[in-house]
This record gives sequence, structure tokens and C-alpha cells, in this order.
Amino acid sequence: MLRGAALRVTRPRVAVLSAVHAHPHADTESIISAVRGDVPNVSHQAVYDSLRALTEAGLVRRIQPAGSVARYEARVGDNHHHIVCRSCGTIADADCATGEAPCMTASDDAGFSIDEAEVTYWGLCPDCTTAHRSSSANLA
Repeated sequence: MLRGAALRVTRPRVAVLSAVHAHPHADTESIISAVRGDVPNVSHQAVYDSLRALTEAGLVRRIQPAGSVARYEARVGDNHHHIVCRSCGTIADADCATGEAPCMTASDDAGFSIDEAEVTYWGLCPDCTTAHRSSSANLA
């Protein structure tokens, strides 16, 4: 994948790419921890540099829901969206509801050439919904 994106193959890049594949929607600190399992002496800067290079090459996607730190995922190129739990911050992928990319057509594009749309759904994940219902029932 790295060579196909015209990137030099380095141990930190391979480890970062593997970590992002293994831990979708992980933040930088989680990726650093995972990478250190393979490359114990890797620096923070090497991980940050690898994430930037992989993102710029289109091998990794950086997302940052409102109020959250940046997260990284390996699912790129399909314009999928995300569902974020308001309580615990869990993030899940959400495919477009219909067609290839229905939200790519804006009602007024203001002359822009649109190549990506970002939709974030907010709510409570199943675990937090259950906990919320339980605490509401205990108050009654």
C-alpha cells in the first residue's frame, strides 16, 4: 500500500498503518500505544509524521467530530459517514442511506466543485441507551 501511494516503506509507517487498520476511529494516543507494541522506541513525532503522510496519501482518513480529538480510520474513498455517542464518544461508521453518495449534490453548490460530504449523526450508543434507561427507571 505504501509503495502504491509513492511513500517510502518505513517501520513506523507500516506499524501506524497496521494500527489504524486494527483500531478504527482511534485517537493519536491510542495509535501511539498500539504502534509501540511493534516498535517500542518509536517517537511521538514519528507517529504524527506517519499519520500526516498516510492521510495526505489517501491511505488513512482523519475525522474530528465536534468536541473530540482527531481520530483516524483506514476506510477511505467511499464517502461514508459517522455516528457518535454523545455520552461515551464511541464512533461507528454509517454508509450512505441510498445510492453511491446521495449527499454529494448540494441544493446550492455556490460554484464549488464538491468532492466530499461529511455527515455526523449524534445520539446514544446501545450501551449508553441501556444505562440511561436504567438510571431513568431508578429515579421513578
